[in-house]
Amino acid sequence: MTDKRPLKVTVASRLFTPEVGAASFRLQALVDGLVANAAEVSVLTTRPPHGSPAFTAPYKLSRWPVLRDPGGNVRGYVQYMSFDLPVFFRLLFSQADVVVSEPPPTTGVMVALSSALRRRPFVYYAADIWTEALSATDVPGIVIRVMRAAEGFALRRAAKVIAISDAVAEKVEQFGVSADRVVVVGNGIDTSVFGPAGESAGSGDPYFVYTGTMSEWQGADIFIRALPAVLAEHPGASIRFFGQGADEPHLKELAEKTVPGRVHFGGVIPPAEAARWIRGASAALVSIKPDQGYDFAKPTKIYAAAGCGTPVIFAGTGDGAALVDDNGLGEAAKYDVDSVAGAMRRVLTSQNNGDDDGRDARAGWVERHASLANAGRHAAAAVLAAARSGR
Repeated sequence: MTDKRPLKVTVASRLFTPEVGAASFRLQALVDGLVANAAEVSVLTTRPPHGSPAFTAPYKLSRWPVLRDPGGNVRGYVQYMSFDLPVFFRLLFSQADVVVSEPPPTTGVMVALSSALRRRPFVYYAADIWTEALSATDVPGIVIRVMRAAEGFALRRAAKVIAISDAVAEKVEQFGVSADRVVVVGNGIDTSVFGPAGESAGSGDPYFVYTGTMSEWQGADIFIRALPAVLAEHPGASIRFFGQGADEPHLKELAEKTVPGRVHFGGVIPPAEAARWIRGASAALVSIKPDQGYDFAKPTKIYAAAGCGTPVIFAGTGDGAALVDDNGLGEAAKYDVDSVAGAMRRVLTSQNNGDDDGRDARAGWVERHASLANAGRHAAAAVLAAARSGR
């Protein structure tokens, strides 16, 4: 006899709407896809930072107080565990056909253990490989080895692993996960927010914009170090950073020493406000330090910028550079000051000459190939398939 009850899905994540971040957007798209398929959804997450906008949901949303760092982030092992330990017990008493886990790997371990005790499947949503990013930082080797073991433990025990790209899927398989358990769903942005239509910030001097996380492995300092050479030809230019991250204090210090008054840090802003600044920018800046084990990444900020029609300057190599170059989304420069400065100057010169007519083409490409709603629907289908197999 076929079980006709709605499938029950529980999502466990330290980040969720209305917090700003790629993980929040991605999981919101997944939940929207689940609800559209008549699933009964519960989200176990954290209380958002003070001052966050109100958010109501047509599904069960259970929030837990959590430790945050001085910047208001759930970042750091003590902060992670302040979510992970309670969520283990919350999951033990949660009725679900399947559970979805979002990184970090410590959350994945708690989901894996609770799922084993409850004898139900779980799905791991691999937006990236956590320990690849750790390897590019100054974290002690023992910490990387422990976290890699935790990541592998969670990945190998998942009924399905959702990967945002073929490159991430290949990294997942290196943990001993069979290819038939990995589903590539793609990635993207909310094109209703990050689109060419809408207000643009700024109408005076030209500026470049960097949005999102500022981590050591991204190496966004390359743009600050390139700016003096840009100012020699375009003295009114500036850079605006929006977001936060471990490398932000270093970036601020470097900017003050190198180009005082020409680099501005605006903190975390709502997506609609970020889109406004992106639309008004001469170009959006994206970087990944080469040879740090993260050349497979395709940062979401590429899609956000191109979706608004704004050209991307990507500093680095690998899949992110290929994404920009192969699809006419901007220019990929080598990760060195001269190459980056040259790309920045060319964008400004082109803008001054009125030569850039590719805004519609960039936005159209994102609409066709990088809609987060489409990725959410594909991810929801994978989660529901795991739930049905568990029944």
